[in-house]
Amino acid sequence: MNHSENEIEKEYIYRINLALKFIDKQLDKELSLETIATVACYSPFHFHRIFKAIIGETLNSYINRKRIEKAASILMHRKEISITQLSLQYGFTSNSSFTRAFKKFYGVNPSEFRKQNSGNFSKISKVKSKNGQENLILEKYICNINNHLKWIDMNAKINIKEVQELHFACITQIGIDGIENTFERLIKWGNSKGITSHPETRMGRIFHDSFKITSPEKVRMSVCMLTNTPFISEGEINARTILKAKCITARFEITPDEFEKSWSALFVWMNDNGYTKAEENPFEIYHNDFREHPENKCIVDLYIPITNS
Repeated sequence: MNHSENEIEKEYIYRINLALKFIDKQLDKELSLETIATVACYSPFHFHRIFKAIIGETLNSYINRKRIEKAASILMHRKEISITQLSLQYGFTSNSSFTRAFKKFYGVNPSEFRKQNSGNFSKISKVKSKNGQENLILEKYICNINNHLKWIDMNAKINIKEVQELHFACITQIGIDGIENTFERLIKWGNSKGITSHPETRMGRIFHDSFKITSPEKVRMSVCMLTNTPFISEGEINARTILKAKCITARFEITPDEFEKSWSALFVWMNDNGYTKAEENPFEIYHNDFREHPENKCIVDLYIPITNS
């Protein structure tokens, strides 16, 4: 790829990022191809073609998937919101149409999904078994919860605190494959701008999707550089701000393959202690290069924004 082609590709990515941010904020509103194409400064035909090439899905498929996944996230974390409310909020004409679309996606209806992912013991009490296995299911569930809580107790220091506004330079990453190259590109850009030499600069990730509700190859993340140094968004580098928020924070010293366990355990801790996840995205900030650690461990802070109620 020559320099000119590389610049064109970066411009495509920059404009698609504008569209993705817009879609994230408008999932509960009407979203037309024309409106989103205008946000990205493309004609509808040109935008639709570029969107599919970069994201790997058509615009309609992407929006429908994001709406169902958003509903799934609310089912998991906001038990006070009814399924009827969700179906209307995210553009379905009826409960039955929402249920059909949801079941096609997750293999279970919304009610069953909420029971399976509610993070409390009430779902266990409703389990009925012709073979009298209810106690075994309960024991297995409690064991799983206890294992997560034990992991937290042994490996994390947890605080609840007000996190001030944070500013990031980001590259969009879809799926885990190739993420090392994305970090390298961001660091190379940061070096060229003199940002990485600042002592407050940190690397991190923002999670726009959850691995629990989105297929791993479609999970969207922002590979990030936390910085207070002003910069201009260019090409694949986009600016993202996380507003001041109340968060559960946990400091871990873990190997790269222990991240999933740590995130799962922190969400279990959140539910077990009666906190509710806010709308904002979870994120992580690194304090070292694990390759320089004697045991190849990451020193990392995980953040879950929570509601004030």
